[in-house]
Amino acid sequence: MITETAISRSAYLMELEEQYGAHNYHPLPVVLEKGRGVHVWDVDGKVYFDFLSAYSAVNQGHCHPLIIDTLKKQAEKLTLTSRAFYNSVLGEYEKYMSEYFGYDKVLPMNTGVEAVETAMKLARRWAYQVKGVEEGKAVLIFADGNFHGRTIAAISASNDPSSYAGFGPHLGGIIRVPYNDVSALSKALENKNVAGFIVEPIQGEAGVNVPDEGYLMKCAHLCKEANVLFIADEVQTGLARTGKMLCCDHEDVRPDIVILGKALSGGVLPVSAVLADDEIMMTIKPGEHGSTYGGNPLACKVAMSALQVIKDENLVDNAFYLGKYFRKELEKIDHPLIKQVRGKGLLNAIVLDTEDEELGWNFCLRLAEKGLLAKPTHHYIIRLAPPLIITKTQLDECVAIIKETIEEF
Repeated sequence: MITETAISRSAYLMELEEQYGAHNYHPLPVVLEKGRGVHVWDVDGKVYFDFLSAYSAVNQGHCHPLIIDTLKKQAEKLTLTSRAFYNSVLGEYEKYMSEYFGYDKVLPMNTGVEAVETAMKLARRWAYQVKGVEEGKAVLIFADGNFHGRTIAAISASNDPSSYAGFGPHLGGIIRVPYNDVSALSKALENKNVAGFIVEPIQGEAGVNVPDEGYLMKCAHLCKEANVLFIADEVQTGLARTGKMLCCDHEDVRPDIVILGKALSGGVLPVSAVLADDEIMMTIKPGEHGSTYGGNPLACKVAMSALQVIKDENLVDNAFYLGKYFRKELEKIDHPLIKQVRGKGLLNAIVLDTEDEELGWNFCLRLAEKGLLAKPTHHYIIRLAPPLIITKTQLDECVAIIKETIEEF
């Protein structure tokens, strides 16, 4: 039997996961037990800058005091009723969300991928009831390189074998077009059975792929002309991460459906939401979609506090200006290993010029040794996405760590 006394605490805890947990993740060998603001601490007391932000779920920083205080107060009062009854918080939350983002209605769920599936169902239902597509023939368009989650529906839209291979048969009624290719979308929209185009404004998991300026606006225009819903998956790019409240705001695009999650709770508990106007949202009737925990009082209170923090602490502007500064400083690092620096706001990536599939991993291990946590994607792309509360002084310290690390390779 493994005992903590026989090995270090961190090794013991990692071994517990290895022995008793499913092997569906490959974490960096760091065991975290505390977080505050832009920092996290491991079980040995070492402090790190968090440059992953739980994949943008802690935009407001770890354990933000206002959000935690809201959590505590509501947790002592009422946590869950299910939607079998009204509760005293949900209506308030729905009004807050609708006014905050400017949509008629919100449909609350829990996780990002649940919200994606909700949007898929809404688009299909709208296609049948409003657009007049023949029952059973609705089609959804996705972009190559997407990552919308890991349910059967989400992986059916993926062209990444690590997501879809070995999990078939896959969901039908899905076609894909190349990302950042307006002409390909235009051709796909000739299909009169298309219900919606679901796209990430910036592809996060694919390596912070930023499309050409005007791509989103052109896609939204094409969808409108074809009577197709333009659906933005803003789970990772939304809520101030890219220097706008929604990433689509960079091009003044108002999606027909907006998908939100992650930072909607400030990283405190799973909260997601789908926003749309009445013509779309009211196609779903009682009993046709939902979730036991969707719209629970605890989540609703926490989400309102999380959104209030974004406004009160001006995180949109902080992400916008510090993001530009961060990329400029990274671009000053003169090293042949840096192929490209890209991103928007504080969602950024360094693309390494290497064919060594281990280099990205080893680079992140070295960063961790120096007190900065990041994670590679696709082996050679290093995502850099700190909490949006980070300061310029802290950012300078992190740039120095990155520069020192890359010069060692």
